[in-house]
Amino acid sequence: MRFVSRMIAVWLLAMAAVQAAECPRIVSQSPYLTMAIEWLGQGECIVGVSRHDSFKPALPRTGGVMDPDAKAIAALKPDVVIGADMAEAAVFAAAVPPGARGVRMGGFGSMFEVESMLEDLSLLIQSPEGGKVSSFRRGWFTRAKNTGARGERVLLLTACAGTAYSYGRKHVLGDLFQAAGFDVVEDDVRVRAVRAGEAVADLPELIARTRPDIVFTFNRAADTECQVVLEAKGFKLIALDGDKFLNPGHRMIDGLDDVTRIMRAQRTQ
Repeated sequence: MRFVSRMIAVWLLAMAAVQAAECPRIVSQSPYLTMAIEWLGQGECIVGVSRHDSFKPALPRTGGVMDPDAKAIAALKPDVVIGADMAEAAVFAAAVPPGARGVRMGGFGSMFEVESMLEDLSLLIQSPEGGKVSSFRRGWFTRAKNTGARGERVLLLTACAGTAYSYGRKHVLGDLFQAAGFDVVEDDVRVRAVRAGEAVADLPELIARTRPDIVFTFNRAADTECQVVLEAKGFKLIALDGDKFLNPGHRMIDGLDDVTRIMRAQRTQ
């Protein structure tokens, strides 16, 4: 049933693409979608982006991911408005002007969602480079199986400062690292971390409870704060480039390459 529903959705997107202009006027309401549209060869079709977007600094801003600006969007006369499915459906629909197509995309639940998002997006925007999606599917899976991980218990944290977030297996990052041969130890949870250079109880308690072999963080600027919490406890910290992991899409392959290099280097130490 899930397969049939998906095929119907893909067919509808394909029909919409056929009817649209060769380069549809696109409003992208989330940075990861902007990156994906650019990668799929239709970056020049984007006429507006959300205020959170740093990839198209010269374009008009169209509100936030969760609070799109209907007036700003309408002024751009888009053919299609694309947002993240974390935005409330009714709020998003109200911001899509008459005559435009509004579509919310996923990508944060699993790697399957990322693949589906890229495939659907490719059809919707009439990508001239849709073949990249199949390459991505093969590429991330192959790299995930060759990272050199051996079941190490890992905790995935945004950072160790302020209010951190732990990514579990129901998040795309947890799914990715699990597929890469690690054992992701914690569900999605917000934790208080380090403030004014002093450790706050929640993060050390989380680490003590889950006892990971490795703590991965996705904010290299937070290395100092992380060391405050981890060094005294004897836990291994590996800081990764968040830009390669926190925007679901093609750059995750580059992120996996980084993980592979790190894990292989550690094996030789």
